[in-house]
Amino acid sequence: MKIRRVLSVFLACLMLCTACLSVTAFAAPADPTKVASAGAPEITVKAKAALLVDESCGLVLLDQNAHDKMYPASLTKIMTALLTLEAVSKGQLTMEQKITVSSTAMSGLDEDGSTAGIVAGEEISVQDLLYCLMVVSANEAANILAEAVAGSVNAFVEMMNQKADELGCENTHFVNPSGLHNPNHYTTAWDMYLITCAAMQYEQFMPICNTKAYDVPATNKSEPRELHSTNYLISTWRNTGYFYDREDINAYAEGVKTGTTDEAGHCLVSTAVCGDRRVISVVMGAGVQETADETRILSFSETIRLFDWSFDNFSMQTVLTEDELIQEVPVDLSKETNCVIVHPKCDAQALLPNGVELSELTRTVKLNDEVVDAPVAAGDELGQITVSYNGVDYVTVPLLALSDVNANRFMVVKDAIFDFFRLTVVQILLAVLALAAAAVFVWWRLRGRKRRYGKSGKRYRHRSYRGRGRR
Repeated sequence: MKIRRVLSVFLACLMLCTACLSVTAFAAPADPTKVASAGAPEITVKAKAALLVDESCGLVLLDQNAHDKMYPASLTKIMTALLTLEAVSKGQLTMEQKITVSSTAMSGLDEDGSTAGIVAGEEISVQDLLYCLMVVSANEAANILAEAVAGSVNAFVEMMNQKADELGCENTHFVNPSGLHNPNHYTTAWDMYLITCAAMQYEQFMPICNTKAYDVPATNKSEPRELHSTNYLISTWRNTGYFYDREDINAYAEGVKTGTTDEAGHCLVSTAVCGDRRVISVVMGAGVQETADETRILSFSETIRLFDWSFDNFSMQTVLTEDELIQEVPVDLSKETNCVIVHPKCDAQALLPNGVELSELTRTVKLNDEVVDAPVAAGDELGQITVSYNGVDYVTVPLLALSDVNANRFMVVKDAIFDFFRLTVVQILLAVLALAAAAVFVWWRLRGRKRRYGKSGKRYRHRSYRGRGRR
């Protein structure tokens, strides 16, 4: 009885352990840094570095030295705005909160740098400081916000570098919140793209940096001030030669930030919208082109070229439809059928160069299992299909079962039993169990033999010779 109870507990534990064994598979994400411009006309930007990404699908359309270290100038202020808006979202600050400008925030600034005319002792709101920061690129606003968020400029710079690390910026190091030149203050076009995308997640960001003009209310130290954007793509107040608004395709520019120093050259992060598409452009280290008729600031003119190139040479195309039958998947444990057809979960579009034919695309099907066990319900996800071109994955869509497939109960039970005993751990434990049973059997036989021989010996001693009796 004891042996049977031990074996019962042992087998119950074994079945519990094997029932808990499971494997979860994760598909590797597509590489978002692969350039997807093959098939489109080539373009070279007149700048040290440039990057163009289609935000709607995350595809890199142009990468020109996008991972080379560059001086960012006032593009730095995008990170300053990001950390300020993050503090607002956490309740550490409010947009209406008044900040009293300290004398330390006004120290160390370049006399010829961008300014909004803010002075020490002035009381100004966080919202107004953000507009001063992003619309006219006021350096003092960067320091004031840094102190408001972190207590000091140095502590804020530490936050800037920590945030850059969190965002995956591998070649960025900040020294100040304004972008004033320092040999150890650098970033890349790619890292600026990552920082900009993070800032765009805050609903206040784009309305601020897309503002053409803003009126700062009067403060205790100043009359009302009118700010005008330094971004010529969205404002004609300073220069009329770069305003981007293509009526033929309903495309226009929005934000984000300009930056210029002697060492950095002319830099610009901007976006443009065309229908459902938005592209993000980063141009760094651009110069000035002098002609007999005009002087062209290439950060603006080259960004315009990038916008036109992307909208004229790329378009969204349907590459998968929901009702398309992709392939048959083998089915086991059913007597109804031996396969089920899969189809895409939804229609899928991809941003492709205009000259690319759908027949040139590569489709890759990855099934969750080579053979699926019944029962299968219509709509069950059985795999995924990836559409790629020239080594770039454009879309990945789940594949769903088209119809139900019922299971045969006898086949299911039989397969479950076979699967259980095919498990390596079960086979090992059964072998151990067999050895243990053999050992118990041998021990039992030896113990029984010892008992038999012991009893016969006692009887022999009980009837032993006692000597001849006297008569």
